[in-house]
Amino acid sequence: MKYAVSFFGVLVLIIGGMLFFQYQVYSDKIETGDGGDFSFSQEIEITYRSESLDIRQHFKNLPNQKINIVWPKLATNPDCFIETENTCKRLSEDKLSFEPGENRTQSISYIIPLNGGLQSNQLLKDIFVTLTGGEVTYSTVHISTDHNVSGQWVTGLPIIGQQSLSLVNYSMFSGLGSVSELYWRANNLNVHETSNILSLYSEQPLTEEFKKQLKNLKFLNEEHIAIVQGDNLSKLQGNRILFLKDLSIDSLNNNVILSQVKAQYKFKDSPSWLSEVVASFLTESTIGSSKATEIVNTLTHQMTDSQLANWIQKLDELKGKEISTTVLDEILSDVFGLHTEYLSLNESSKEMFPFLFNDEREVYIGDYPKEDVQVIFKNGLILYSADTLLSHLGYETSNGENGYYVTNNVRNFRFPQDYGFYVFNERRYNTVSEPIIEVAGNQYIEESWLQKLFTVEIKKSNKSITIRATAQQ
Repeated sequence: MKYAVSFFGVLVLIIGGMLFFQYQVYSDKIETGDGGDFSFSQEIEITYRSESLDIRQHFKNLPNQKINIVWPKLATNPDCFIETENTCKRLSEDKLSFEPGENRTQSISYIIPLNGGLQSNQLLKDIFVTLTGGEVTYSTVHISTDHNVSGQWVTGLPIIGQQSLSLVNYSMFSGLGSVSELYWRANNLNVHETSNILSLYSEQPLTEEFKKQLKNLKFLNEEHIAIVQGDNLSKLQGNRILFLKDLSIDSLNNNVILSQVKAQYKFKDSPSWLSEVVASFLTESTIGSSKATEIVNTLTHQMTDSQLANWIQKLDELKGKEISTTVLDEILSDVFGLHTEYLSLNESSKEMFPFLFNDEREVYIGDYPKEDVQVIFKNGLILYSADTLLSHLGYETSNGENGYYVTNNVRNFRFPQDYGFYVFNERRYNTVSEPIIEVAGNQYIEESWLQKLFTVEIKKSNKSITIRATAQQ
């Protein structure tokens, strides 16, 4: 008994020394806040007992300002933890904030009940307290269980040490950034620290060649990620814990980069391919689905070298901000110098919407603005949405078996697709270009053909496009 306790003490001292050394290396990255967003470090002690996680969380380097506390939804018995006489002085009576004060270290405690107790292959997400407006620069996690509860813990941080003693099993993790989840498996896994950024927990030992390839992988930031071979009970992915059945180099590389991109940007409810597009440009590769690949290839083909460099720089400047197809379309428009809704249109379309530019000027038919008339630029052509425009000119339009039909009481057109002619009032006329062009399932009429066939005059200013009929339609 004494031997086990003393050995445990030695282990803690050794690991504590390693932690102190690592913390000193990264201490220059920690900055305190001043009236706004701020940075801090944290240490979390977790003890599993009686089908629950007892958690003590210590916040260090807190600024002298009010800080709101966000408790986990599952948390019970929230309270202060008196580690020293000052570590509870700033906790408000309702336990929802730290009040302004000079004490830079504060400690709290709470319990996370586990329904049915600790289950093997279980991923526990969003179980730690967070501070509103705070960025965690460095985290340390200690996990203790009774000696009869053995297995592998994963936090997403680098593992510093683990030890099975006569009374307890102990694991320690420490590294840059925050931690928000825990994973536990009843049987131990093979742990491979392949780099400062990546740890791999595998069911089988890795070959030396595979380890060598892993060390050559390049990622987007220095925050550590843990890869666990296989699935978990919830089938969900963690923020810094990824579950992969396929441990190929390509799969590891793509999934780690996507995870890092999702951590660096706020994608909210954006389609999954948007993060793949951003990841592809940041790594100058193609990552993800066929739709993401086609979008990346299309945009790259449309850009000059200087436009591409400008686009990637602007993507990098968006880190930490909310990302959507609309936001990125605005940036693309700035890069090209012409308005485009390419990404937004692909979000709302099941099929691939082609790349094109949109004319933002207001369209008038006669003296009246018409918001439903679209003007686009494609392959050097100026195209107008045919259904809406022609209806405002007094025509009815429809798609038929033999082409696109445009009719009124005295004038009738039929435009077969890609046949090199059109029919006007039952008479055929050959063409050298197509009057009607289909774009993403919609019909558009080319500007010169619009003027020729429908006798309209088009006047353009910096803010508007005015279309007037010059003869009775």
